[in-house]
Amino acid sequence: METSPEQPVPVRQVVGMIAGWVDRLGAIWVEGQVIGLNRPAGSGTDFIRLRDKLAEVSVDLTAPRAVVDALPSPLVNGAQIVAYAKPTVYPGRGSLSLQVREIRLVGEGELLARLERRRQLLAAEGLFALELKRPLPFLPRQVGLVTAQASAAEKDVLENARRRWPGVAFAVEYAAMQGPNSAAQVIDALRKLDADPTVDVIVIARGGGSVEDLLPFSDEGLVRAVHAATTPVVSAIGHEPDTPLLDLVADLRASTPTDAARRVVPDVAEEAQRVLQTRERMRRWMHQRIAQEQHQLDALRSRPSLADPRSGLAGRVEEVMALRARSRRVLGHVLDRAEDDLVHQVARVRALSPLATLRRGYAVLSDGEGRLFSSVEDVTAGQRVTIRVADGRISAAVEGVEPIPLPTVGSPEDDTAEEDEESDD
Repeated sequence: METSPEQPVPVRQVVGMIAGWVDRLGAIWVEGQVIGLNRPAGSGTDFIRLRDKLAEVSVDLTAPRAVVDALPSPLVNGAQIVAYAKPTVYPGRGSLSLQVREIRLVGEGELLARLERRRQLLAAEGLFALELKRPLPFLPRQVGLVTAQASAAEKDVLENARRRWPGVAFAVEYAAMQGPNSAAQVIDALRKLDADPTVDVIVIARGGGSVEDLLPFSDEGLVRAVHAATTPVVSAIGHEPDTPLLDLVADLRASTPTDAARRVVPDVAEEAQRVLQTRERMRRWMHQRIAQEQHQLDALRSRPSLADPRSGLAGRVEEVMALRARSRRVLGHVLDRAEDDLVHQVARVRALSPLATLRRGYAVLSDGEGRLFSSVEDVTAGQRVTIRVADGRISAAVEGVEPIPLPTVGSPEDDTAEEDEESDD
């Protein structure tokens, strides 16, 4: 096809021509590492980005979900796969992709898939739950370290920890950090340190390596041993991108052994600076509080009642004197009325007393046994009697008895008797 500036080819036509050329290609087997996996909900197609192992080249794959689900283990990022796919150009976007017909896990990819399936099973048991994570002690009495003897990881942890806190003590247990016996030796070292009551935190440290080198730290037995440990465990395996299962079950994940040393002990210089800052804040607070209290005290002392406490007593003295005079007058009136009442009551009592009657000339006649006589019929001639007068008793003998008739009410004799009584009064 001939083209020129006057007769250009539209984009759609160019894309269609390229799509036709690519469509003539047959299906091929392609190998690469999965660096992106998108499984849209409700869609039957998965989108995969596959990268070359040696070059920074990647290609997009579209795969039926049934093909991805048919794999023996879930497809995850980092998995190494080979895919049987046919190149295709999408005219709408002008992008090249490979339509997948079959996927196989190979090498490291299959290993990662097994590790992912193990991670999911252990997570379902709750071994990686966040609420099980224990806090590290601020300043451990002794730090337990599990690492390879004379390794760079051991040097990094010891030197960096002692640089931060020179007095830190370590209990080091050596174990193989790779190979078929590594997991068993690490478990034994972990249990030995966990049984030591002086060890407050345990660090498992190793440098970086391949997936195969770090495989012992995804061992299910080691994961369960860390889960069962009573001492907090810090995982410092590999570098930042490495994520063995030990990182998930440990109480704290350190990106590197150097980072683990920074996490388990504080920096003495930083802590000393914090102490100084805290003391300075406390000193300022105390000065402010004292100044505030002194201001309140000065304000109280400046009040008239406290500046001259006697100033308010002069007026009160006059009030007290007036109240005292008033109380004396009231008490005098009360006593005078009480005295008058007492005199009246004494007079009434005396008026009602039998002795007062005797003093008016009356007498009381009784026999020797004290029986009173109220009628002449009770007395016989010659009988010894006692006469009670106002100032004593008189003993006498009855020479005779003369009855006197009692006057009737309203008779002249009755009036005479009443007059006699009134004259006696």
